[in-house]
Amino acid sequence: MLLSQKLAGFTKGEADVLRKAMGKKQKDVLDKMKPKFVAQAAEKGHDPQVLEKIWKDWEAFASYAFNKSHSTCYAWVAYQTAYLKAHYPAEYMAAVLSNNMNDIKQVTFFMEECKRMGLTVLGPDVNESFYKFTVNDQGAVRFGMGAVKGVGAGAVDTIVQNRKDGNYKSIFDLARRIDLRSANKKAFENLALAGGFDCFTDTHRAQYFHMDAADNISFLEKAMRYGAKMQDNANSSQVSLFGEASEVQIPEPVVPPCEEWSTMEKLAREKDVVGIYISGHPLDDFKFEMRYFCNARLEALKNLEPHVNKNLSFGGIVSNIQHKTAKNGKGWAIFNMEGYDESYEFKIYGEEYLKFRHFLVNNNFVFIRVMVREGWTNAEGKKGEPRLQFMLIQQLQDVLPTFAKKLIIQFNVLDLQEQLIQSLFQLFAGNKGDNQVTFEVMELQKVHKPVVPVAAVTARLTEPADDADDAEIPDFEEDLTADAVEEEETIKVVTKLSMPSRKMKIKISNELLQELDKLQINFKLN
Repeated sequence: MLLSQKLAGFTKGEADVLRKAMGKKQKDVLDKMKPKFVAQAAEKGHDPQVLEKIWKDWEAFASYAFNKSHSTCYAWVAYQTAYLKAHYPAEYMAAVLSNNMNDIKQVTFFMEECKRMGLTVLGPDVNESFYKFTVNDQGAVRFGMGAVKGVGAGAVDTIVQNRKDGNYKSIFDLARRIDLRSANKKAFENLALAGGFDCFTDTHRAQYFHMDAADNISFLEKAMRYGAKMQDNANSSQVSLFGEASEVQIPEPVVPPCEEWSTMEKLAREKDVVGIYISGHPLDDFKFEMRYFCNARLEALKNLEPHVNKNLSFGGIVSNIQHKTAKNGKGWAIFNMEGYDESYEFKIYGEEYLKFRHFLVNNNFVFIRVMVREGWTNAEGKKGEPRLQFMLIQQLQDVLPTFAKKLIIQFNVLDLQEQLIQSLFQLFAGNKGDNQVTFEVMELQKVHKPVVPVAAVTARLTEPADDADDAEIPDFEEDLTADAVEEEETIKVVTKLSMPSRKMKIKISNELLQELDKLQINFKLN
């Protein structure tokens, strides 16, 4: 820009047009400006041949330099971020989450990335969290309190500042010590819903919102009023007639006894104030149903063509139900189904709607089996998009009792110990039912298979011979042994003995399968 002004007397506006044309590779604009540049620069006494050379260099610069300079910068930034992500994964992801904490979609995306990387992400905690996402002493990413709806910087600041004198021991200790003018009732409620007070083991989330029938206020409000009274008493500095400070003893409110919220209710309220599930996922209680009886993810429905004439089964949570009535008077519905990290909008009509409508309840856990049919053919013979036929909708809680027929326990013969057998016998004795049990005992062998690096093979194939005509085909088995330094370890089943139990019958349930998981026993269903 400066050169065009100095050499040819371009105005700042014309110089900017030239810059823009070079940056966006607008060849037609450059061609129009060239005669003006050469003419005006020649009037200033510059050699036209030199001017032609300068303009040709500028055209060459415009063809690649902008892209090259940008790609170099991006490559440098990509290298830096890749290094940080590889060597400081928790700190890097905490920084990325903090940078996107106001965009819940981005937070959800990066939380999934943390899960993929094997990083632990903990919910907000008044004894450990700061305003932004941080990494604790155990290397886990701690959720920032500033990412909770209704919790402002002032509330977080007073919590963090007063925490320097020691961790808060209870909700009453917190209410006594922080500035209640900065942390209002909404901040307290949303922190409780998000799990910010879960560090206080003497109370659970439902208790904070338990209403006192006599006073018509929640326990959380009582705790805040208690803290306000304690602070007023400390600030009044009342002095008795004898010159001693008088401290009024204010009793702590009684923690009300009440049942804990169900997992679904707790996580649903948590999602309302944070936007995502942090402390778990409602479908975690149905991991065995999802693993053994669901053969697809909801993402598969985005492209139905590969699944025509196939049965697809899903598990998830029903939400956003809209019951409608068509012009002909028949009912139909639109509803969303949410999986672990994806969702899909279904439409159900006709007899299928009448048959399954009672399962379409918000926050209901359902199992759906559909058949992907070919699209309808119109009068012109054109076939439409594939369609879904609902074969089955039922409660996800009923899947195991309905479909689980047989439990197969798998053992490595070397792992068979008397203590393990006794534990398994006691577990089955306490879960008697009508389902069959089969024991598979296997003899396993580790097999080490050499892996030849591709670079080594390529080098041997491309290595020039001293005399191409007399060159012999190399013996690769001998020649590559030095390069085959890597080995791949696989497990091979040498012998397998399958033993169905004739007398033992069990009841396959989530509780039983969870106990098997704790015992680290391999098993499969049906």
